[in-house]
Amino acid sequence: MNSKELAESATRGGNPPAGLNQALRSLWLARAGRWEEAHDLCQEIDGPAGAWIHAHLHRVEGDLPNAGYWYSQAGKPQPVGQEKLGEEWLQLVEELAG
Repeated sequence: MNSKELAESATRGGNPPAGLNQALRSLWLARAGRWEEAHDLCQEIDGPAGAWIHAHLHRVEGDLPNAGYWYSQAGKPQPVGQEKLGEEWLQLVEELAG
């Protein structure tokens, strides 16, 4: 499943597709507007991938100081404000799908 298909699936609601890893499941939940579930799940993902998802979710939420902490944990630069959230979501899916 590519990033476009995953995004379309999330907009239809329901449950995440079977077989997604934790990272993609968390991103699917975020895209579906289920922030709390996405946030809970991303906290179970170790390493830079989990930190990057966590950072993205706090940016979506508007908690930029908290997002900054998680971007530093992920080793990623913090984007400005809430600009290009959709682009970052696609980048996350593409990088974490492999």
